[in-house]
Amino acid sequence: MPYKNRKSTYAYFILIFVFVKIVLNLFAIGHFGFHRDEFLHLVLADHLDWGYKEVPPFIALVAKLSITLFGDSVFAARIFPTIFSGLIIWFTGLITVEFGGKKFAITLTCLALIFSPAFAASGYLFQPVVFDQFWWVLTVWLLIKYLNTTDVKYLYWLGLAVGLGMLTKYTMAFFTFALIIGILISKQRKLLFNKHILGAAVVAFLVCLPNLFWQIHHHWPLIHHMKELREEQLNYITPAQFIEQQLLVHGIALFVWFTGLLFLIFSFRLRNFQFLAIAYALIFIFLLEMDGKNYYLFGAYPMLFAAGGFGFERLLKTKGYALRTLAVIFFVLPNLLLFPVLLPVLSIERTLAFFRFISKNIPATNFIVTWEDQKMHPLTQDYADMFGWDELAKKVGEAYNNLTPDQQKQTLIYADNYGEAGALHHYRKQFNYPGVISLNSSFALWAPDILKCKYLIYVDDGDNVKQFVAGKMIGSFKKLGEIDHYLAREKGTGIYLITDIKAPLQERYTKELARKRKE
Repeated sequence: MPYKNRKSTYAYFILIFVFVKIVLNLFAIGHFGFHRDEFLHLVLADHLDWGYKEVPPFIALVAKLSITLFGDSVFAARIFPTIFSGLIIWFTGLITVEFGGKKFAITLTCLALIFSPAFAASGYLFQPVVFDQFWWVLTVWLLIKYLNTTDVKYLYWLGLAVGLGMLTKYTMAFFTFALIIGILISKQRKLLFNKHILGAAVVAFLVCLPNLFWQIHHHWPLIHHMKELREEQLNYITPAQFIEQQLLVHGIALFVWFTGLLFLIFSFRLRNFQFLAIAYALIFIFLLEMDGKNYYLFGAYPMLFAAGGFGFERLLKTKGYALRTLAVIFFVLPNLLLFPVLLPVLSIERTLAFFRFISKNIPATNFIVTWEDQKMHPLTQDYADMFGWDELAKKVGEAYNNLTPDQQKQTLIYADNYGEAGALHHYRKQFNYPGVISLNSSFALWAPDILKCKYLIYVDDGDNVKQFVAGKMIGSFKKLGEIDHYLAREKGTGIYLITDIKAPLQERYTKELARKRKE
């Protein structure tokens, strides 16, 4: 019989930590601007479908709800991620209780998770990451609830959670497969030989079916996207780097989740949940072999944090309140000191001062402000990706509105990457210009079939414009401005007015569009 705490669910106690998480996010979510990836996901609200080139459809539905309910501000866009971040803490606390943990275990688990650098940095932006983490945590809680109660309703809810997780991010497939193998290897294998498991699998399959049809109809863009991702990004992640990142991303809270992993493997009281440790090991090895990004594994850590909280409660059972308090402080305070690096809780001026301070006094942290170009900058790359977008949109609006009405009728706006295109789409009504065209990412799905115009307002770093001139694809061009914000990662990106679009450029566009739509 599995160990269960029958006295209390500690629901109200867990809510304290949910409140802490939400309040911390609320302090941060209105600061700085939209992240480039947020623009990509928000634009999907205007193109609802059963799939996209990079992501399944769940994020598009959330974007639509977010804009409809809360508006289109930075703060509004981050309300749903904040809610789901709170739900992750809630269900992690409940998993701790299902393991047999009481107040100290819940406190350590939840605080360690709240101040973990990985979860602080990934839990406030409008991206699929936080929603993906939520479905992983909910899946684990439902599975544990079934094991502790044998109530089959949890299996059917589990099927729904897996299905919705697949509609959020395809990494749910890896996690589900790892859980199945882990259960087969463990003493809980009889769980899989249950007609209700088959019913849960049918529920998950039916939820995913529309996206499966979409993938087939669009020539499996998932496969092309993963191939492109592996060639352009993942190949640069070595196994040693992946292991190092997994050991560092939670800061001092490493000792909490690693203790949880050991307890899941060796503890008699957690013997019925050993398959969770096996599942973690399997997906870790899989991502290691596939050169996966470090955040792909984040959703598996809350269950380890919960086991770690339970483990420390057992280890410090007779040590008194003083030692337990010191343990919580030790595993939380060091991460708290780095909070401005992870979450924009301070104004930009104070954030810059903080980065200067740690760079001067703690040189070992310089990797935080080292970008993909391997150079040091005033901010992290993620923070720099939040500046310059409104400036870009304003300047494009000025360029368009300075044209004559007749010229405007013959003018299109084109952006080279999804960040620029997403920003221009988001601010188009505010600065009064038409919709933007791009062949980058999912923008290719709704781009016009032909580039029919006389004038083109083109947003690019300048390299493509030079190719157009060299290839005699355009008549002339004029640079109208560029992003000047000193903190923007896109600083220097130019805004060009191209005139006399010739047939070679139109043909190049048509061929590129056809290729993109087949990928």
